[in-house]
Amino acid sequence: MPDLFESRRETFRRAAEPLAARMRPRTLGEFAGQRHFLGEGRLLRRMLEADRLSSVLFYGPPGTGKTTLAELIARQTSAHFERGNAAAVGVKDVRHVLDGAKRRLEADGQRTIFFLDEIHRFNKAQQDVLLGDVERGVITLIGATTENPYFAVNSALVSRSQAFNFEPLDEADIEAVLRRAIIDEERGFGKLDLAVDDDAITHLAVTSDGDARRALTALEIAVLSERDRGAGLGSGAWPESVLRQDASDSDADQDPNPKPQTPLHITLDIAEQSIQQKAVVYDRAGDEHYDTISAFIKSVRGSDPDAAVYWLAKMLVAGEDPMFIARRIAILASEDIGNADPRGIMVANAAYDITHRIGLPECRITLAQATIYLASAPKSNASYAAVNAAMTDVKQNRTQPVPKYLRSSKPRKEGQQYQYAHDGQGGYVDQDYLGVDVNYYQPTDRGYEKRIAEYLAWVEGQRAMPARAGN
Repeated sequence: MPDLFESRRETFRRAAEPLAARMRPRTLGEFAGQRHFLGEGRLLRRMLEADRLSSVLFYGPPGTGKTTLAELIARQTSAHFERGNAAAVGVKDVRHVLDGAKRRLEADGQRTIFFLDEIHRFNKAQQDVLLGDVERGVITLIGATTENPYFAVNSALVSRSQAFNFEPLDEADIEAVLRRAIIDEERGFGKLDLAVDDDAITHLAVTSDGDARRALTALEIAVLSERDRGAGLGSGAWPESVLRQDASDSDADQDPNPKPQTPLHITLDIAEQSIQQKAVVYDRAGDEHYDTISAFIKSVRGSDPDAAVYWLAKMLVAGEDPMFIARRIAILASEDIGNADPRGIMVANAAYDITHRIGLPECRITLAQATIYLASAPKSNASYAAVNAAMTDVKQNRTQPVPKYLRSSKPRKEGQQYQYAHDGQGGYVDQDYLGVDVNYYQPTDRGYEKRIAEYLAWVEGQRAMPARAGN
């Protein structure tokens, strides 16, 4: 006969476990994201399916599945599995794991997998303890870290391991995780009379910033707070009706008068409150995406740094890809600032590089700095206009041949010879470089381009001197 008291204790234990922990994937099929190395036919998937895992390093931001994947490996491998966290274990603990691995290998050939979370917290000497046994295959190491292992982990250990970069989950992956939690009767909220609006799910997926744990925690807050409010309980209380749903069938059968469930409805407003972030009306694939980036570019072009920063903030809060913004900044640095401030393209290039390297949330500062600099810089579209005009000529008019004296294999016996500009006075010689008279580049009188215009005026004066002398 089932132990009813044990059943009730198990119910309370499950009730105390966070939704994110309960919803950890139990199979590779439930695992979300990381298709670049875990998809069908990919390297890590092949290693796991063959149960021939070599030492690996999992690195990436929190909530992307590093520990979860290690737990999946623990469930399906035939090897002995050991766990540790570098923040809590020392060299003595590691040596104990290594000694056990040697005994198992020598006794019956059983391999040992050692999962070491936060491996970057080990110093070089501590990591060296693992090196010999990893190299000899005594243990298979799974090291997990939020840091770049090429900087945070012993280079010798890195060279003996396969590194896998965990990327933030995309919105579709997180939406799938949330919907699974909503309908799962064993681990999620499937036994509740629960309705969650689509826009609420989308908001949680967007604002969780690729972190499945954060999205599930926000969903749990939304559901439990609504349930407690409807039942007239304080936050954190568990109504008898919900406990009855989670109990074993034999326990539930003993209640002859089950209480009806209170319908729960999670709206966008509740989702906003549960993750403490307002939903911004923004469709990353629709008009709002294009309208907002258009307003951003035109604000920079119009020298309004305040407006430009507002549109930047809107895009970031709405979950726009920061690399998309960085690319647009790089383009407008040449299109709208150009040679009026040649430093603008350097600022834009630095912003692109830093955004790529560090990501959100810190890159928002760099993007803001670049936006404000370019909005406050003198403007010129002369380079943009010049290349467009030249490309129109190339497409529509006769293509100009390269003059013989400018070709890489220059004729020496006849015709005009190439003149080296640095041999001329002021670094200029009167020489035709195209064969037709055109004027594509027309510098403005703004910023540094004013000095460029002055230099080109001097060049034009030098070009006219022989003609005047001939007259």
